[in-house]
Amino acid sequence: MTLPATTTRFGEVVEASIERLLGQCHALYEAPVLGTLVRAGESVYAVVEGVETVALDPTRPIVARGAGAASEAEVYAEHPQLERLLRTQVSLSVIGHREGSDVRQYLPPLPPRIHTFLHVCPAEEVREFFAGGRSDFASLLIRRGMPAGDDVLAAVLRQASAAFEAPGDFLLTASRGVASLLAGDTARLNAIVRRLPLGV
Repeated sequence: MTLPATTTRFGEVVEASIERLLGQCHALYEAPVLGTLVRAGESVYAVVEGVETVALDPTRPIVARGAGAASEAEVYAEHPQLERLLRTQVSLSVIGHREGSDVRQYLPPLPPRIHTFLHVCPAEEVREFFAGGRSDFASLLIRRGMPAGDDVLAAVLRQASAAFEAPGDFLLTASRGVASLLAGDTARLNAIVRRLPLGV
């Protein structure tokens, strides 16, 4: 399968394991939002589980510079070096990969290489990955025990639903899949469902 040409590149992999990736954005503050489906290179799929902006050099802590400024924009205008001293990075949870023309919702055999480009998946690729409301990937997120794991899972479903003509139908189908995984944890399931716009 030829991947869509409309894919948007936003950064590259700077740390990699089979389960998690750390990506650095090419532009400061230009990160995809929580739950966005991204592709590393040609074959590994992951979702945004965290975004942070930190000092490029950890030995030089960030200090406040806006005491006399009227706006945040003024701070950056008066200190243009900030663009070179900060970096925005994304934490990514791997949830699938491509094998030939097939998309698999389980871990890949190997992680992508360092400096592999990261792309926000366009709507058609999102629809392919989540076709039929598939939610096999959810077991990977549920088992990982991330501090904000339920918020991440709900964000993934919300972001994915926007790619479908009937987002409400997608959410209902995907929610049923998540419910089967959390059958013994009603409180957690309810917390996730409350984060979904099921009335759309």
